[in-house]
Amino acid sequence: MSTTAGPHHAPGPQYLVAGRYRLKSRIGGGGMGTVWLARDQLLDRDVAVKQVVSTEGLTEDSADNVRQRAMREGRIAAKLSHRNAIAMHDVALDRGEPWLVMEYLPSRSVAQILHATKTLAPAEAAQIGAQVADAMVEAHAAGIVHRDIKPGNILIAEGGRHTGLVKITDFGISRAKDDVTLTQTGVITGTPAYFAPEVARGADPQEASDVYSLGATIYTMVEGQPPFGVDDNSIALLHKVARARINPMQNAAELEPVLLRLLEPSPTKRPTMSQARDLLTSFAAGSRGSRDQVLTGLITRPGAGTPVWSQRTNRSSTTGPHRPAGATLPPYAPTMSADRGSRDLPRTRQGMSPTIMSTPQPHSSTPRPLTAQHHPSDSRQPSYGPPAQPSGTSSTALAVSIFVFFAVLAVVVVLAIALLR
Repeated sequence: MSTTAGPHHAPGPQYLVAGRYRLKSRIGGGGMGTVWLARDQLLDRDVAVKQVVSTEGLTEDSADNVRQRAMREGRIAAKLSHRNAIAMHDVALDRGEPWLVMEYLPSRSVAQILHATKTLAPAEAAQIGAQVADAMVEAHAAGIVHRDIKPGNILIAEGGRHTGLVKITDFGISRAKDDVTLTQTGVITGTPAYFAPEVARGADPQEASDVYSLGATIYTMVEGQPPFGVDDNSIALLHKVARARINPMQNAAELEPVLLRLLEPSPTKRPTMSQARDLLTSFAAGSRGSRDQVLTGLITRPGAGTPVWSQRTNRSSTTGPHRPAGATLPPYAPTMSADRGSRDLPRTRQGMSPTIMSTPQPHSSTPRPLTAQHHPSDSRQPSYGPPAQPSGTSSTALAVSIFVFFAVLAVVVVLAIALLR
């Protein structure tokens, strides 16, 4: 007998979505709603299903808009068939509520990885960026602008033969270039820390904006925080982005010229996504082999042979910019929903300031880059390195204990022999 959800009861484990997808556990929140690990009863395989924000309590027009957005995300993602992009399997309607059915990938987001490692090596970051760019080249060719490339939306597979595989996910706010039905003039969507300057000033995101966001994401991988730093004041951060003066790089080394090209303030002077992929590939190939090895190889540390993320001590599974339910991560610069202060934003046209907006995230906050502060949850984070070795004092105590044990055993044996005689 299947578990059902009433009109005022949120679906839970064992609930059967659209008569086919059995929910197993909640694995986090994506750009538009909750994501569950589920079992496809028809094809007998695990899938990730995204429960789009409920339409309960909304007006009919608003509810229809939510459904259209879900269908739009499904259509956009279904256009892509690339090894470095999460595949969309189905869009299901359950009791009038839309669910997106996606490829299930046991993985960690780059944002989660950075929480543990703080930074990545330039060659490693360049290879991740090159593979994301390769997927986005195909997206742009299909007329799709992602609009929210950031560490939380890049996944690295863990476990099994796919460990180290890179995939871009969460096209929840992406838009096909010819899709204008859900566009609102003067509205900015996305994550400000990774905005292109022209988007912060209110321009409509284009392919060049995705290139800048990718550059900002790679910058964050090697420097430990976004190009404009971290600021809890979203409006102040937006001003910094609009001025396009990035913080000087400290760790990028030879990768810096490539990042500066991707982070070119003028969108007309930026490389295309194809050119960005080639720049990143050439850089990574210097230490990681040929172009094909960079674009198709699993992410590993040079000379180590083992993907850096396979050394985790506990497991989570993600298929979006989310984390296991209950996990604690320091947020990255937030995805925003704010009208206050909009009068102070950089103006893009006479009498209009952009409104900053995000898709709802009921169960998780968008990760932001780390600061030097330590969070209470740090001690609970999984380790990426080898197990800690016993201290010298512990090793000595162990050796003494073993010696005493065998000495006592020898005395017992000698006494036993004496008694038998």
